[in-house]
Amino acid sequence: MKIEEVPQDDGYLKDTNLRDIYYALDNDGKYRQVASTGWTPKTEALNLTWELISEEAETIRQDVLAGRKSPLAYHMAMRLFTVGILASYSGISRKIIKKHMQPKGFERIDGATLAKYAVAMNMSIEELKKLDG
Repeated sequence: MKIEEVPQDDGYLKDTNLRDIYYALDNDGKYRQVASTGWTPKTEALNLTWELISEEAETIRQDVLAGRKSPLAYHMAMRLFTVGILASYSGISRKIIKKHMQPKGFERIDGATLAKYAVAMNMSIEELKKLDG
């Protein structure tokens, strides 16, 4: 694609200082980096992805309210954490994390373990215990 063909659609980067970088051919036939504010197909794909993530998180939130899951499961979903990712960030085993994703397991977590989860997910312990945070 040529420099003048790099998409500049009003996408998710429109109102930010961030830009996507594309490589395009200049008039001399050399590749140059060109900043882009967005590309409609990419924006639509990202919007759909975030919509699906939000729906999944809301389902987990309802499970927490119904007593089927713990707030840990909700916060993991909101931050796109898998059990494996949280295990690697926190140093807590996958088996223990799975246990803590259940209400009874979460109730028994000690302060040091709560602190590890909070640091790993960049939140306070109080936020971790609630759904709002």
